[in-house]
Amino acid sequence: MCAASDPRSELIEESQFVLGEGPCIDAFESRRPVLMADLATHATARWPMYTPAVDDHGVRAVFAFPLQIGGARLGVFDVFRDQKGELSDEQLTDALTSPTRSNRAELFQAQGMVMVQIGGTISEAMVRMRACAYAESRSLSDIARDIVAGRLSFGQDRS
Repeated sequence: MCAASDPRSELIEESQFVLGEGPCIDAFESRRPVLMADLATHATARWPMYTPAVDDHGVRAVFAFPLQIGGARLGVFDVFRDQKGELSDEQLTDALTSPTRSNRAELFQAQGMVMVQIGGTISEAMVRMRACAYAESRSLSDIARDIVAGRLSFGQDRS
């Protein structure tokens, strides 16, 4: 199953399944993150069909994080960038950790939704979610649950 934060991301995600290759598939199969900071330089040999396809959509870097609880594989959380470059230490930590392992998939889904809503980065989305949880004296998992359910939104006017 594929979920995406916007139509462009959905096209990029779908291309992996159509072509049968890409970071999402590798991360799922290996159960390890796939961190590709420069697709043009380092990915063409690894994914000869996927790389030019996503380049046409402006993707220059991709980071895929497997979502699993114990031995159960839930899926993969992909982050796309329109510029090449590594994730910062903070961004990588945010992607690899969550308050509890059981809500990780929902937390990542909410984080992607907030990223699109605010027009910011994945790291900025997590900061906004954490600030909301703190301001409302709620857990981050409660905030994520409300975002995914559509009960909470972070439009441009929300701080």
